[in-house]
Amino acid sequence: MSARERATRPKGVVQSDLQVYLREINRTPLLTPEDERELGWRIINDNCPQARDHMIRANLRLVVAIAKNYGGRGLPLNDLIEEGNIGLMRAVEGFDPAQGARFSTYASWWIKQAIKRALVNATQPVHVPAYMVELIAKWKVAARRLEAENGTPPTMEQLAEALDLPVKKLKIIKRAVKAFRSSNQEPTANIDGDLIGMSEMIADTRVGKPSDSVLHGDELEILRNLMDSIDQREAQILRLRFGLDGSQPLTLKQVAEEVGISRERVRQIVDEALTKLNAQITDKHPTKFYAENRVPGRQVDSSDYAERLREQAEVRLRA
Repeated sequence: MSARERATRPKGVVQSDLQVYLREINRTPLLTPEDERELGWRIINDNCPQARDHMIRANLRLVVAIAKNYGGRGLPLNDLIEEGNIGLMRAVEGFDPAQGARFSTYASWWIKQAIKRALVNATQPVHVPAYMVELIAKWKVAARRLEAENGTPPTMEQLAEALDLPVKKLKIIKRAVKAFRSSNQEPTANIDGDLIGMSEMIADTRVGKPSDSVLHGDELEILRNLMDSIDQREAQILRLRFGLDGSQPLTLKQVAEEVGISRERVRQIVDEALTKLNAQITDKHPTKFYAENRVPGRQVDSSDYAERLREQAEVRLRA
């Protein structure tokens, strides 16, 4: 605080940490669309720390504005702002000016996801992903509306039609709803009548579930088979861009240097290849697209996997 500000501030007035923070972030002027593009290219092409810091500081007010909408849900505003700032930093790393969108539009999604995830972890003993929280809210609204219209609780098929979701996905949401309800109840009894302790109700997050390991393996097997059905250069660029072989994902510039083509051409090839893969994954029988010269592996019903792969692709595209 400058000497002039200290002199003009009324005596006896003590400002909170939040008030000081809000005053400090207002010092950085907002960015124009041209400023955002310039800073975005410097971050992508030059990995410039000054550009990254400027982009973050100029959008701290956006985080505050979004965080205020989530007040009174279990976390104080200070914590909501901190979590939102984490989402903002993630958005700065993934922003691509070539997409044509304003940074605030792109960053709002990441900021909201970070805040929602923090609220879920703070208020729910049973962890439910942030995207599932939104689906549960839509489930409840649709269920109440259909019951009011029909006079009876809706069936799974009616809910699926109202939410425009497959019945299989609706069953997953139903299990999440039960987890939400049970998290606020007292410990229940097991089949022998003995009370179940908290240690038995909450999974050990240090050890993955066997079903998750099997599902992940099946997803990778389907993806590898489908990668062999597209052009070899397209497959190579996708592996480099998203780290599909277990390596670190590369930026568009790094992929361009590795393959020997322009950065813009890399972006075009990535978009075209993902479009092809999405069409194959969403097919009822994606195994028919497997390359003929590949020895067919275990055949898997991939209708559930396709939905998860699409979600992963969307997240990686945003990154």
